[in-house]
Amino acid sequence: MTFPSEDQAILTIDLDALAANWRRLGTMAPQSECAAVVKADAYGLGADRVAAALYRSGCRRFFVAHSEEALRLRQALPDGTIHILHGPGKGIERELAEANLTPVLSTPGQIAAWRETAKKLGRPLPAALHIDTGMNRLGLTGAEADAVAADLSGQMAGIRLEFVMTHLACADEPDHPLNLRQVDRFAAWRQRFPNLPGSLANSAGIFLGPAFHHDILRPGIALYGANPLDPSAGPRREASRMAEVINLQGKILQVRSVDRSETVGYGAGHIVEKPSRIATVAIGYADGFSRALSGRGSAVIKGQQGHVRVPIAGRVSMDLITLDVSALDEQDCRPGTAVSLLGGGIDLDDQAASAGTIGYELLTQLGSRYHRVYKGSLA
Repeated sequence: MTFPSEDQAILTIDLDALAANWRRLGTMAPQSECAAVVKADAYGLGADRVAAALYRSGCRRFFVAHSEEALRLRQALPDGTIHILHGPGKGIERELAEANLTPVLSTPGQIAAWRETAKKLGRPLPAALHIDTGMNRLGLTGAEADAVAADLSGQMAGIRLEFVMTHLACADEPDHPLNLRQVDRFAAWRQRFPNLPGSLANSAGIFLGPAFHHDILRPGIALYGANPLDPSAGPRREASRMAEVINLQGKILQVRSVDRSETVGYGAGHIVEKPSRIATVAIGYADGFSRALSGRGSAVIKGQQGHVRVPIAGRVSMDLITLDVSALDEQDCRPGTAVSLLGGGIDLDDQAASAGTIGYELLTQLGSRYHRVYKGSLA
């Protein structure tokens, strides 16, 4: 691996693997349209490059969270439908409409604002409708949805509804009872909005089976290589393993021998129990590498005898981590040697579990200091 500078870490993003994940999810529900959730800058991987690659692969519908994300994405993606999950930003409804963006309406106030924008522009505006079925986060309440359904032509005057949606709260736990309650509630709501397509399944929901698929799939985390199912899913979790999309690598700056009883890093938190070799790698929490991995995470180094997993020794600091590389031959672990920290033998979900968090967080906090390399035929 050739690094762009002496100490800069590199984040490789495999766009072909990303597209393969999108295609695989789509084939699980061939009667449905498979969209792509690219909010939070495509989970930290670059929404402009990710969305363009998926568009070239056949994806035509994208979801972001904020209005500002949608406006930026439209600049990079002139075609395709872009939905705003948080609804239209207050005061910029006209700008969103003129950019041909499609908000997801979750409150009576959003419905009224979008209806008024359509009236001012003198043309119908597209939107989706979010009804809460158990998350108790975003979405119309049951009473609010009742009011809309009872006066659809009035409430939605000038609004062209494209579909109705809800969001699963516990899809990563396939046996959670709320999953079936939500699927039943959503089916009932769809009857109140006849002839409208429905969207229910996120990444994990796709793996719950046909009853959850409906017309539009909304995968997010699975596109980026994380496993959408919780470890409690047992054998089903192995079946939901996705193709690896990222490989985050740092470079060893220095290797030193440390005697027994010496300490490593801030706070003297790591005490060396026997003579060891400690490698310092140029990556830290300023790069978005979680401080929670201090003394808990691991890395992989390619040696003469194959890939070797080594532990993080001591605290993750702002710009550096230290690894116990005693298990490697000295010739395999020198200044300049590449170290994989996500991907390349380090499973994203396993590393997240070591940090006491989830793959979503490790991805979305990836920093801007990495040299990013997009590879594959779609790059």
